[in-house]
Amino acid sequence: MSLPNWPRTTLRTGVAVACASLSACAEGVLDPKGPVGAQEKQLLLEALILMLMVITPIILLTLWFAWWFRASNARAKYRPRWEYSGYIEFSIWMIPLLVILFLGSLAWVGAHQLDPYKPLTSSRKPLTVEVVALDWRWLFIYPDQGIASINELAIPTGTPISLQLTSATVMNSFFVPSLGGQIYAMPGMQTTLSLLADQSGSYRGLSAQFSGNGFSDMHFQVLATDDKSFNAWVDHVRQAGTPLDDATYNQLADEHGTGGITYYSSMTPDLFNHAMDIATRRPSVARVTLSAHSGTTLTAASTEH
Repeated sequence: MSLPNWPRTTLRTGVAVACASLSACAEGVLDPKGPVGAQEKQLLLEALILMLMVITPIILLTLWFAWWFRASNARAKYRPRWEYSGYIEFSIWMIPLLVILFLGSLAWVGAHQLDPYKPLTSSRKPLTVEVVALDWRWLFIYPDQGIASINELAIPTGTPISLQLTSATVMNSFFVPSLGGQIYAMPGMQTTLSLLADQSGSYRGLSAQFSGNGFSDMHFQVLATDDKSFNAWVDHVRQAGTPLDDATYNQLADEHGTGGITYYSSMTPDLFNHAMDIATRRPSVARVTLSAHSGTTLTAASTEH
């Protein structure tokens, strides 16, 4: 029996959408490229399996009850004088309690194991990268190498990366799905995130916190390479970039717009501390602090420029 044209078209469209959805899983939290992302994926799957163990029997019993107590089933008995059952009462209270305790323990242990401030165990010296969230770009400062870049983060594989983050204007969120870890960057404050890439590749980084008109384009590229390629990248930045001093940074912080990749061959010492210090003096940050103390809406105040 041949199918009409519209079911065939619908079927083909459904298959195409499903394939496109599955292809999107090739990068992200379900395809980790580092130990932090792998632990987060394991924690996610463990919680998912436990919740499926609860919800799957409920769905199956719901379908079975609907089929068994259908109007045409004469064997289904209606018992309006159903009495109390201690076994059922015990089950409906004890099983959810055990699930909550197990999920709570899983989240507690996982949260401590994946503490972003906790250094990763490795025989190699961590690479320090200072990150400043701009409107709407990401500035990466390499204090040991004396260079900086915008919208491009290069890291050597197998080396722990210690990210020190702050924001030049409003609160933002740093996220690299393939490497795991998501943490906020706040003006005048410093947060820390430890990451490691164990596979070479180019990964997508993004902002996970709405911060204004250019939020949708506030993404960056993560280049995970071997030590030789990383050193070559550092040499390239030193040759192709321009100096970054306090005045140049102040101009960057005052600009509100997206942009491409920019390199800086040198920078003034303690530029990251200068970024945190200058952020506390900005009018937008002052409004955020005032609104936090007065109890008014923090989001509305933090998005003003």
